[in-house]
Amino acid sequence: MGSSASTQEREQRFRGVYDAAYGDLLRFVRRRVHPTHAEDVVGEVMLVAWRRLDDVPTDLSAARAWLFGVARKTLQNTRRREDRHDAVAVCLAEARHGSADTGDHPDLVACRVDLAAAWPLLSAVDQEALALSVLDGLTGPEAAAVLGISSTAFRLRLSRARRSLRRRLDSTSADDRLRSHPASERSTR
Repeated sequence: MGSSASTQEREQRFRGVYDAAYGDLLRFVRRRVHPTHAEDVVGEVMLVAWRRLDDVPTDLSAARAWLFGVARKTLQNTRRREDRHDAVAVCLAEARHGSADTGDHPDLVACRVDLAAAWPLLSAVDQEALALSVLDGLTGPEAAAVLGISSTAFRLRLSRARRSLRRRLDSTSADDRLRSHPASERSTR
């Protein structure tokens, strides 16, 4: 019976912290991210609070500040993931053109822009296969070992990822050409 009382007390304490801080925490996060993502971030923060309830200060004001600190760190981690995501596209562009000192060569800049636009459209599986091969420089068997799949399965996955990236790049380039050269607008004038 002692453990159920302990569990009940834990749940009650969490509910008190949750009720006291949720609204303020949501407003804090909404000022820092797109409103559609705010509740997800607050959910992550509350999950941390539940898991680390013994670390949450007992004073509600101090607990609120602790939760804001967790939210801030969660937001920083999200930004770091997004920055890494963008960096991958740039690294892929450099790898595609060779890492020679090309500076701001227009073709390289255009390729970076195309890759940055195409990369987020790829599935996580495709991104992972391309990153292991191009960015990490792993051989097929090494990448397969990282993923826990056969070499053949990795080669197929990488082939599909490359095809998907090519389609996205072709689509992005075609869209850009249409926007920069609207022939239909000129011919109707």
